[in-house]
Amino acid sequence: MKVAAVQMVSGLSMPDNLHDAVQAIAQAAALGCEMIALPEYFCLLGARDTDKLEIAENEGSGSMQRALSLAAQTHGVWIIAGTLPLRSEQPDRVFNSSLVFNPQGQQIARYDKMHLFAFSHGVERYDESRVLQAGAAPVHCDVASRDGHTWRLGLSICYDLRFPELYRSLQADILLVPSAFTYTTGQAHWELLLRARAIENQAYVIAPAQGGEHANGRRTWGHSMVVDAWGLVLAEQAYGAGLVIADLSWQAMQQRRNQLPALAHRRSGL
Repeated sequence: MKVAAVQMVSGLSMPDNLHDAVQAIAQAAALGCEMIALPEYFCLLGARDTDKLEIAENEGSGSMQRALSLAAQTHGVWIIAGTLPLRSEQPDRVFNSSLVFNPQGQQIARYDKMHLFAFSHGVERYDESRVLQAGAAPVHCDVASRDGHTWRLGLSICYDLRFPELYRSLQADILLVPSAFTYTTGQAHWELLLRARAIENQAYVIAPAQGGEHANGRRTWGHSMVVDAWGLVLAEQAYGAGLVIADLSWQAMQQRRNQLPALAHRRSGL
């Protein structure tokens, strides 16, 4: 299955960012990709955390979800919609949600980010809990590829990457990690963590990221990549907008799992 991780440098305009995302989806589909994943906050990296509240949608309606559904249906591809803000019951909070659309344009899964990022490093400070409401449960879904295989897709978002127990619980073949890692934390830990999650779970990892200098002054690490079940980086883009494309092999993944049956060796209760 050919997949694409879309790297973006999202700005202050949701319509402009959405246009760029839809164009990237079309480009990847034209290159033969059947699964296309967008990064975290693909729709907006605003001037203020509260800007997310202004563009938030109700699940199942809104211009962002309509555009992504139409793109999936038009190109006949699976789309993992990085993250977009969905309204919660709290007027001053939104969920940071990753949606999965099938090739018919139907939303088949939703995952709300469970672990909310907080970081303090000199003048660099973040606290997602000021605006985001944490999700409550892990989410996985099945994805049928054109070659007849059914892949179990495990959803996660950015900071979740630091919590390996989440990925164990997913028991997935493909782990999605749409992200907007800061330059500081990404430089230190991004590739190390992605490869570790791939090796531990003997699964592919698709990690679309924000990568560049944003209009709000934020600098993100980028280095979107696809990693195989042995921890090898199959494709990567360091910086700037673009596509990271790789072929996922069901046979190669199963071969790795048979050669080193670590998943079967896990002790119950651990």
